[in-house]
Parts: sequence; structure tokens; C-alpha cells
Amino acid sequence: MQFIKASYADLKEIQAIFTHAKEFMCQTNNPNQWPSDYPSDELLKQDIDRDSLYKVVENNKIEAVFVFHIGKDPTYATIDGAWLNDEPYGVIHRIASTGKIKGIADKCINFCFNIHPNLRIDTHEDNLIMQNAILRNGFKYCGIIYLPTRGKRLAYQKVS
Repeated sequence: MQFIKASYADLKEIQAIFTHAKEFMCQTNNPNQWPSDYPSDELLKQDIDRDSLYKVVENNKIEAVFVFHIGKDPTYATIDGAWLNDEPYGVIHRIASTGKIKGIADKCINFCFNIHPNLRIDTHEDNLIMQNAILRNGFKYCGIIYLPTRGKRLAYQKVS
């Protein structure tokens, strides 16, 4: 399994993974986390330009994608609750997969934690599967953040 930064050439395959993930979310009582037009190609291109969109490749196929970057994230500036610390942190967003590899979220989180020992992540209150993965990987619940156009999210942090 390889973690490789995505390129524009990967966009069609990546969007197919997000389509699958949204269908899976609907089937697991989480229909509201990602609207049908999210993430847009424009947003994914911005992630690629920032070198923060990763693809997980197994047997020459993209099996998952996620965003990881180190640095302040404006969505985490205000929290109803408290972060574990105010030290520099890495951020994980938009983990999505084909569903073919079990535990792929764990693998993505571990990849990121090996790069930076202070991580923040958030998810929709209906996304019980991701909440379980987050807690299983040692994150602590910190409170609620609010996204400008998509509502509240449960926020977590993991430190070494």
C-alpha cells in the first residue's frame, strides 16, 4: 500500500471514490455530511496545488483519498469546547474509499500521525462509522466546530 500525492490526472478516479463514499454514507444513515456537488473539482485542484491531497494505491488502483496538511485550519479557529493544546498540528479531512480495503481510515490516520504527532479531525454527528474510527485511533473528543456552509461538526484531537 502506497500513500502518494494526487495529481490532476487522478481527478476522475477520485471523484468516483467520493461518489461511492456518499452513497455509502446514505446507506449508513449519514445522508447530509457531503452534498452531491462536494467536493468540487475546483476544491480538489486546490488541495492538489497545496500538496495536501493524497491517494492510497494498492495493486496500481486508487482505493482511498484524503486531505492532510500541517498548519492552522480556519475551520478550527473557534470551538465550542477546548482543544487539547495550541501546538502546531496536522489536519485530516475528507477520507473516502472504494470500500474494498477494511480499516483504510485507520491506515490513513496512522500515516498522518507518523508525519505529525498532533492531529485534528472532525466529522458529521451522523457519521458513526468515522466517529468510531477516530476514537479507535486514540483521538479525544474536544467539542463542536461550525463550518461556514455545511453546519456543525464533532471535533477531535490526538497527541503523542
